Amino acid sequence: MTQFDQNGALASQQLKALIEQGVIEMENQPDADQIQPASLDLRLGEVAYRVRSSFLPGKDRTVSECLDSMTMHSVDLSGGAVLEKSCVYIVPLQESLSLPSSLSAAGNPKSSTGRLDVFTRLITDFGVEFEQVPAGYNGPLFAEIAPLTFSVLVREGSRLSQLRIRSGLSSIDDKAHLLLQQEQRLVDQDLTQNQVKNGVPVSVDLVGASNDGLIGYRAKRHSGVVDMDAPGAHKMSDYWEPLFSNSKQLILDPGEFYILVSKEAVHVPFDYAAEMIAYDTLVGEFRVHYAGFFDPGFGAPEAGGKGSKAVLEVRSFDVPFLLEHGQNVGRLVYEKMLDTPDRIYGHGVPSNYQSQGLKLSKHFVL
Repeated sequence: MTQFDQNGALASQQLKALIEQGVIEMENQPDADQIQPASLDLRLGEVAYRVRSSFLPGKDRTVSECLDSMTMHSVDLSGGAVLEKSCVYIVPLQESLSLPSSLSAAGNPKSSTGRLDVFTRLITDFGVEFEQVPAGYNGPLFAEIAPLTFSVLVREGSRLSQLRIRSGLSSIDDKAHLLLQQEQRLVDQDLTQNQVKNGVPVSVDLVGASNDGLIGYRAKRHSGVVDMDAPGAHKMSDYWEPLFSNSKQLILDPGEFYILVSKEAVHVPFDYAAEMIAYDTLVGEFRVHYAGFFDPGFGAPEAGGKGSKAVLEVRSFDVPFLLEHGQNVGRLVYEKMLDTPDRIYGHGVPSNYQSQGLKLSKHFVL
């Protein structure tokens, strides 16, 4: 087995080696594009369990033991099935892990999943945290799926979430963030030492780059089903209401889902990966960016990025909240790669979101 004695996130070629060694176990052969530059897409199994509520198994139980008491009914995914909005499902994944003590992992929704407001989190046996796989974990993986805005059509093999595997502590400290910002311009604004704290700040654009002043979209409450495996098959106006600039402000209403965009262009160097901090009470009572993984090469000019904006998936909690143009809404935390990936985002890896500005998920067309 390959040994990792340095700190960093595993690159695509190292993930491939773990599959070949059986550290990442798969029920079926991997899809041709399943390995990403710094992550592995996870595939749904053949059944979804409708449960009464979200849960964590805790340190003394497996997920299957919890399902014995929590399951209301099961849904066969082999031929495709609709997961209803406002319901919670647990789906065993086709991938499982036999990690050595030197490796841990973390889950996150894929970009397209987050942009559809499909709240998806990874669960493990004996888990005490969502999205976290402890070092040395040996067991199955499960996805908790809760469509919040649109009911979605999924099937066995659909890929809603992704896994990043790490050796040791891969995230860099504030000093390293500041140095990297100065050397490689992670976000296209000048930052002081005081501004770089627990990552690089990202703010919201409420002016709009186009002449019509378009700044984002608000999801319609009553829409049709979205097929998760059908890009370009849904008419945008059936699902989304456009939002236009209004005095550089936007009031977020509780229960509504918004797609906005960062003011800054974002750059992830080839030998780094990044993650958007999803929720920070210091900037307001709202959640930004469900799908927080940014792969090496995102926004990189040499990979065709030309300054890619971060699309922000936004929900307000409990009370209306006023956003102002240029207000900080999250932070990007960078981590070192163990090696430069042999597949770079937007450069040899097909991407729907390289060089993006404000953009809905790949499922929608005008």
